[in-house]
Amino acid sequence: MTEVAQKKTPLYDEHVRLGAKMVSFSGWLMPVQYTSILQEHQAVRNSVGIFDISHMGQLIAEGSSAREWLNTMLTNNINKLDVGMGQYTFLLNERGGIIDDLIVYRLDDQKFLLVVNAARTEEDFAWLQNHLKKGCSLDRPSGGLETAAPCELTNRSANFGGVAIQGPHVLDLFHALFGEHTELSTRNHIVHVPFGETTVFVARTGYTGEDGIEVFFPANDAVKLWNAALEKGKPFGIKPCGLGARDTLRLEMCYPLNGYDLSPERNPIEAGLGFFVDLTKPSFTGRDVLLKTKENGPREKLVPFRMKEKGPPPRPHYAVFQNGKRIGEVTSGTLSPSLNWGVGMAYVSATHAKISAEIDIEIRGQKFPAIIEKKPLYKKSAS
Repeated sequence: MTEVAQKKTPLYDEHVRLGAKMVSFSGWLMPVQYTSILQEHQAVRNSVGIFDISHMGQLIAEGSSAREWLNTMLTNNINKLDVGMGQYTFLLNERGGIIDDLIVYRLDDQKFLLVVNAARTEEDFAWLQNHLKKGCSLDRPSGGLETAAPCELTNRSANFGGVAIQGPHVLDLFHALFGEHTELSTRNHIVHVPFGETTVFVARTGYTGEDGIEVFFPANDAVKLWNAALEKGKPFGIKPCGLGARDTLRLEMCYPLNGYDLSPERNPIEAGLGFFVDLTKPSFTGRDVLLKTKENGPREKLVPFRMKEKGPPPRPHYAVFQNGKRIGEVTSGTLSPSLNWGVGMAYVSATHAKISAEIDIEIRGQKFPAIIEKKPLYKKSAS
């Protein structure tokens, strides 16, 4: 069997140079850690960390009907986006299952940037291509269009990279990197910012629970920006961070991971993310199923939990029990560096999905007590 070649981000050589442990993730060779997951986690919680997110996909939808069309494909309401704003949303199949969770930004009146998960980029692009309204044109290899199109879809992923800079000192680093008088946008907004001889997109978003920015730039500028951020960030204690710290940070905040907590077999209401679904919109893919789920209530719900004893951490696919009866399955689990407890998320039957309910997690044939908690598991006041 031929081994599939792993993709490399524009920052691959920098990760190797810094001594990162590289692993395969969604078809990409990515750093899982540089020093230790604990150190990188604490850097984000207490100072600032930088992550390579160049593996994530970037799709562009533009044209006079792009907004209207996207509103039929995504769960959140694109009409609420002013230019420069972004929102978290879902791309669903006809069964209401989650193909991908993503962030969509309105770059100008008729142009939208979709930042999608690495593992889903090609699938998302193909799905959206296949659902373009009749009369909309697709981008051609030549880059040219025969006539002006009401909606055009482009996959620019290969030509762009990105980094996420997260932590309490992100504002200090932003000004050190882009200029003292450069204004950082408010949460969930995106702006064009000069960087050297080019410009980059800076969005005030993140996946860690800390203040943060995501910077998107042409792939050719990746190494320059990465190294500038590491150099300018030295006074603030910056550390390069890998997938390991990303996972512990997001789990403490109960942020879901596509392919684990989210899948084509689960819908946003089951995942407890109905806030990002606008059922008042007259039509979008999967709407009827979600409407029924909301009316009847989901059979299972995604809940966060914390182990009650020190011991082995929970992991995906571990069974969840209550009073000896199996009620669900763990989707994500780890040892929380901030809380020093095993934490995780699991789908459990809706009748058992109550905050403060006591459950058991089966780990290697032995049951360990846990408790269903309220989101998020990590709170600043508790640190």
